[in-house]
Amino acid sequence: MYHAIVRRRVRKLFGAVNRADAEPVLRAFAGQFEHSFLGDHALGGSRRTLAATRRWYERLYRLLPDIHFDLRRIWVSGAPWNTLVLVEWDETNSGTDGVLVENSGVHVMRLSWGRATRLAICPDTIGVKATLDRLALAGVAEAHAPPIAD
Repeated sequence: MYHAIVRRRVRKLFGAVNRADAEPVLRAFAGQFEHSFLGDHALGGSRRTLAATRRWYERLYRLLPDIHFDLRRIWVSGAPWNTLVLVEWDETNSGTDGVLVENSGVHVMRLSWGRATRLAICPDTIGVKATLDRLALAGVAEAHAPPIAD
């Protein structure tokens, strides 16, 4: 039953992200957490505060305003005080230049009593970097900005 509840909640969180609403995700974090995105680029790096993580989502939506995730599988393992969640997804976005791109990857999440203590976003980093490079060439300076970290 607990694992089914977690899967339903994860689907709702991705639904919010698909609507460009990061607030439900931000509310899901524990008091101490790590939010990380693989790669050395404008979306890469790690954050440990809500302020920095909010800025990261704001940047994500500025660079990829129509980002959309289709969930393939959600695995949940463990007890409520130590839960591991793995989400396999396909993603599409048109950047700010209207070029449709597809990517895939996984989110790895650690939960403690329903709150996220770790979220690692693991996309195909070559695809992400190519999108950001293309946007930078189109004049979107933020696509080559330093990662948001704290």
